[in-house]
Amino acid sequence: MPPVTVACHAMATRFEIVLHGENPAALRAAGEEALGQVEQLEARLSLFQPSSEIAHLNARAAQGPVRVTPGLFALLQHAQKLCAESRGAFDITVGPLVRCWGYMDGKGRFPRPEEVAEARAKVGMALVWLNPADLTVQFAREGVTLNLGAIGKGYAVERAAEVLRETGITSALVHGGTSTVQALGTPPGEECWKVAIETPSPLPDAPRTLLATVPLKDEAMSVSAVWGNSFQVAGRTYGHIIDPRTGEPAIGTVLAAVVLPSATETDALSTALLTVGAAGHDAIARLRPGMKTLVVSESSGKLSVEAKGITVRSVE
Repeated sequence: MPPVTVACHAMATRFEIVLHGENPAALRAAGEEALGQVEQLEARLSLFQPSSEIAHLNARAAQGPVRVTPGLFALLQHAQKLCAESRGAFDITVGPLVRCWGYMDGKGRFPRPEEVAEARAKVGMALVWLNPADLTVQFAREGVTLNLGAIGKGYAVERAAEVLRETGITSALVHGGTSTVQALGTPPGEECWKVAIETPSPLPDAPRTLLATVPLKDEAMSVSAVWGNSFQVAGRTYGHIIDPRTGEPAIGTVLAAVVLPSATETDALSTALLTVGAAGHDAIARLRPGMKTLVVSESSGKLSVEAKGITVRSVE
């Protein structure tokens, strides 16, 4: 029986679910319920919707404690933990730096040093106070903002997969854009879902080549990449992934992939891995048992690949 596919547009990307089973009507209903969860999360987590819980928090938390829903508070605690584990390479307060470098609403710009210094003073999870006693959040100073862009899509994919499991679905693939995918079970007659990673290229119209085919079974994978949203100054590429520790775009690494059971964690940790690059690969890979990782670096136009648990093809 052919699979059932459902899709929606949320969080500035396309979410799609492929489902296998005996009852197409039940599969479609389950898929639409899961996508409904994604749309609900967008209404709560979007930085760009004035009515969202995150927008409300960003507008008020510098003036005093703001109570949030238990789900958002738990996600912020998770983000805080991932920030500490990655030693600041993943940080949901990086928004002022993203805006400073022109990536919040444009295609990048080269800021003045004083602009970077001013933005850095508003970045860091130490400026976000989480009080579990009353589920409140407070910012230490004006200008601090929370941006869940590097964890929100993964969280939505994971929550959608949970809805599918609760409705009895045993074979499905959920993906949010081209960045995060979560596999439930396996396709009929197969041992795993097979998900491709393309070789990164700075040219959008370049022929697509296969870098790796990753087998997934009850696992998630996230891929973070620089090319496609970057600009060049004096021959140097500045991408949209900003290193919160330095205040500058991550340099030298063009793609990172992480495989784990949790899509929330793969989304965040692929960003952290892209930020630290090959030099910090071992440190990130040690954060979770069984984590599979891949890092693609670029130097003088040449690509190099380092992988742990993922089989890659050679690159030119």
